Amino acid sequence: MSTQVQASDFFLTRDELADFYTKGYLGPFTLFEPDEMKARWKRERLQLFDRSHVPYPDAKPGTGVYDYDRHLDNDFLAELVCRPEIVHRMSSILGPDVICWRSEFFPKYPGDEGTDWHQADTFGGGNGVPHIVWPHGSDFGGSLTAWVALTEASEETGCLQFIPGTQRSMYFDESKGMHYDPSRVNQKEVNGVLRGFFGYDWREIQKDPDWEPDESQAVSVPCRAGQFIVFWSTLMHASLPHLGRTKEMRLGFTGRYLPTSTSVYAAMKETNEVHELGGSFSLDNFGCVLVSGRDDYHLNRMRTHTTKGKEFLNSNPR
Repeated sequence: MSTQVQASDFFLTRDELADFYTKGYLGPFTLFEPDEMKARWKRERLQLFDRSHVPYPDAKPGTGVYDYDRHLDNDFLAELVCRPEIVHRMSSILGPDVICWRSEFFPKYPGDEGTDWHQADTFGGGNGVPHIVWPHGSDFGGSLTAWVALTEASEETGCLQFIPGTQRSMYFDESKGMHYDPSRVNQKEVNGVLRGFFGYDWREIQKDPDWEPDESQAVSVPCRAGQFIVFWSTLMHASLPHLGRTKEMRLGFTGRYLPTSTSVYAAMKETNEVHELGGSFSLDNFGCVLVSGRDDYHLNRMRTHTTKGKEFLNSNPR
């Protein structure tokens, strides 16, 4: 790693855990002060133009999978997904043995629609094929997400929204799969708000076609640059549109975390390919990253180093 993090105790307290299990999210927490985040991102984002070691070199520009898992080739993002401020909180919920199985960017440009209300349990809603499978009889499903604001995420630029407590019930059947149509983007108003989901319509897979999310219960959670939110992917979540009152893009970066007992991409072992968001990628260079504890299950392909040969930081070794 380019920067060795001084580990402190960021594990959740009993009250914080109770609050999380009630609401399904916590935060925002501070990872970097706003000025530090802005300065670092101004410098580090230039490194992302170097695609010589990206994990999915065949992914096409303009597709949603083009910049998946850049923590596997970029030092700053590799450090970020392993930061103890994030990992300690993840292991407070998931247990001591934790992997980061995916990372993604979520840009929102001036005038872009808000992200529609959705939940993710298996992450297979795009084509109906589950990406993650928890052990039989597990109390949980879905994945824990750390959503990091690389730039300011205000109500005007498109901060996240949650409907607290909805993580306990799935309102969508991801096994149905959805139809991808990029012409849907920035075209649909929902209750007076421009909303969509990168060319998908989650209403196609609602269990009850007449159900509607109770937006009267929605909570908006702005983040300063350098802050992050922790939430269950099964929590009903969305984002507001970017109203365009500033020219600055809103950019979020997510690390997604699971216990080592969970299988990742097991359904893709025969084809060795993932298809979603208008694109696809080969799993040849994929690997989960152990960020806490150890892997006694050996269910998943693991990556212990970046392609540049620098070790990942295990934030909570046993």
